[in-house]
Amino acid sequence: MPVRILMPALSPTMTEGTLAKWHVKEGDEVSAGDVIAEIETDKATMEVEAVDEGKVGRLLVSEGTAGVAVNAPIALLLGEGEDASALEGAEAGGKAMVAPAPAPKAEAKPVPTSAPAPQAAPAPQAGGNGHDAGDRVFASPLARRMAQQSGLDLGGLSGSGPHGRIVKRDIEMALGGGAPAQKAAAAPMAMPASAGAQPFEPAFELQPLSSMRRIIAQRLQLAKQTIPHFYLTVDCQIDALLDLRKRLNDKADGAYKLSVNDLVIKICGLALKKVPAANASFTEQGIKLYKTADISVAVAIDGGLITPIIRDAANKGLADISRAMKDLAARARDGKLKPEEFQGGTFSISNLGMYGITQFDAVINPPQGAILAIGAGEQRPVVRNGALAVATVMTCTLSCDHRVVDGAIGAELLKAFKAMVEEPMAMLL
Repeated sequence: MPVRILMPALSPTMTEGTLAKWHVKEGDEVSAGDVIAEIETDKATMEVEAVDEGKVGRLLVSEGTAGVAVNAPIALLLGEGEDASALEGAEAGGKAMVAPAPAPKAEAKPVPTSAPAPQAAPAPQAGGNGHDAGDRVFASPLARRMAQQSGLDLGGLSGSGPHGRIVKRDIEMALGGGAPAQKAAAAPMAMPASAGAQPFEPAFELQPLSSMRRIIAQRLQLAKQTIPHFYLTVDCQIDALLDLRKRLNDKADGAYKLSVNDLVIKICGLALKKVPAANASFTEQGIKLYKTADISVAVAIDGGLITPIIRDAANKGLADISRAMKDLAARARDGKLKPEEFQGGTFSISNLGMYGITQFDAVINPPQGAILAIGAGEQRPVVRNGALAVATVMTCTLSCDHRVVDGAIGAELLKAFKAMVEEPMAMLL
């Protein structure tokens, strides 16, 4: 019986992915460990390896297909002595082989979002029109999404996929007038040609959601709906910090180049070490108090953002933090991060200072208990020893989960952070 290769779950938040590229074609012989495909997850592009040997009998999902559900069959592998005749009906039955996901490090313990990974839809038992005896509609996730966006009723479509399943090409044919579809609900007036348009709405181009953007939307909506945010803001004078950065970079002789963000990461790790109650997350079973400060740093990439992690930042040297951050940011933009490199952080930093933003409130990255928003350093008038002076000031806002971090705890954290920013030699104490 052919072996079904299933879409693997490559991260705890992954419910579907995009099959970016096949490294094999039908008829190829593969061995365990061979790279057979590249999968785009919600955060990165990852290689999928075969865990069995055999001949590729059929590729069920074409390159570039988005919305492939976790555990859905993506290919069939013929065993020894099997030929093409064994493929008939094999998609719905037979053994399943899920390509393994990279194993995260022991210390990374991500908490999945509330939405469990969906199981592959069972094959319908009757008919070839995408319906079963109970009048359920069988359609791929991508087809369902396309139908919803275009206002099509799946009940009036006939499926051309395996066992009558409605797939992408059926939706495209229906939209092009090549297949029957039930009439959409009557609109009170003529609608624009764009899918999902509203009355009087100007023309627009609908950009499909990427896996990353969909997960970002789900997680941030979850954060704002379920986490009681409150915000604490402090102004930090950073002239001493900038002077230290310049002196350290001058002495480095090109071996490294510290950024303000590198120093902020180090200081956050030390502040969390001084105020461990803020290095925490909420669960229904209790509050998790983390033993190391693993700092997630927001990095903007095409189509969204990702938060690579500097592990145990309090005990890392500034040069090590700088090198690690540059490497993580570069691989994040290339989609080459491993799951353990962006999952399992305990506290987040989001720095928009390089864009000229002076102050903002960041959304907490669940399941973490807090995130620090860093604004731009700019010269402002300050009162020093009773006299007006000019200082370089950076505004920082701490977003706290009030279930975990009370106002006093958040204030203590910002006090410790501000003290080390303004007197950076205190990092040595």
